[in-house]
Amino acid sequence: MTLTDLRAALVAHGGAVADAVGPAAEAVDLDDVAPPTPPQLAASGPRAAGREREYELLLEMILEGSLLHYGSPRIVRCADADLALLLGDQLYALGLSQLADLGDLDAIAELADLISLLAQAQAADDPALAAAVWDAGAAAIGWGGSAEHEAAKALARAGDARALDALITSHGVTVSRAGPQGK
Repeated sequence: MTLTDLRAALVAHGGAVADAVGPAAEAVDLDDVAPPTPPQLAASGPRAAGREREYELLLEMILEGSLLHYGSPRIVRCADADLALLLGDQLYALGLSQLADLGDLDAIAELADLISLLAQAQAADDPALAAAVWDAGAAAIGWGGSAEHEAAKALARAGDARALDALITSHGVTVSRAGPQGK
């Protein structure tokens, strides 16, 4: 999948988010990104089998929404901070509605937790925790949840310092980047 694919999907959706999509840029092949992005991680799991492209695309939409909230979006351009938040929310909703169309209620619940925990990590200015939230959430979407993952999320909700390590080990995910927001 490329960012051009994400751009095309957002333009095809129409509305305010399509109007904010920047001009076509070089087609970055997300399959060549190392380590894998959280959407790629989720799409490579057995729960996404046969629907890998759909999972990756909807999670790229949600990732772009989080980048509008907390970082540097890759394709949606918006100089107004308030409008950027609204567009980010629209991308969250678009990705979640596509997930609902796939009938994956477990992944919807996981993404709700991911979005909430990401907001908490960002409010604490903890990019490592934000990256771990994304990676562990993506792993849970792709492979299913676990008791360890639920316990790690509970630690993160409580603001416990052990949350980072717990999220990293809850699915054997190694966080080797500063986070999806590129900080």
